[in-house]
Amino acid sequence: MLIAMGEKKKKIIKTIKIDVSKCNGCRACEMICSAFHATPKYSSNSPERARIRVATDPMRDLYFPVYAGEYTAAECMGRDRYIVDGTEYDECGLCRAVCPSRTVFHEPDSGLPLKCDMCEDDPPREKPLCVEWCINEALIYAEREEEVEEAVTPEDVEIGLESMIDKYGWDKVVDTVSRLSVARLSATKKK
Repeated sequence: MLIAMGEKKKKIIKTIKIDVSKCNGCRACEMICSAFHATPKYSSNSPERARIRVATDPMRDLYFPVYAGEYTAAECMGRDRYIVDGTEYDECGLCRAVCPSRTVFHEPDSGLPLKCDMCEDDPPREKPLCVEWCINEALIYAEREEEVEEAVTPEDVEIGLESMIDKYGWDKVVDTVSRLSVARLSATKKK
């Protein structure tokens, strides 16, 4: 993936801070997220389509909301361990990256990566729905200004194709696109 760097600009960075001590594992964040991103909006809810997941340690009554981050084509090199209240947790369970080594944050039907978009909408929302629906205020929306080099990044279609190539291989994707192109062209000519 090629990313061209541009000039430095100030950019608003949107984030969700998570206070795990306040999360009760109700999963309202998962439900509203999946309903907001359903097609058409609010037509269904399925936690598998949510861009936020609640990792759990039910024996200790601990819940860790994790929202989807960037797609990465490769697995991470190490497996760090986190210690929370004296208990050790595997890095994968608390990781925001969308990677090929696990099915979390992949659309269940297509396998395409999911990423938290902070519920961007028209008109713009004041804060993401998961934050609004969190009754215990475990999720806190925050913005900060950073000076960043503006990057020219691939379009969503390119990211989706890269994910499909990683999953099915270059030849299968090219064959499918060719077959669909022929089918669309002949359907257009019939009209």
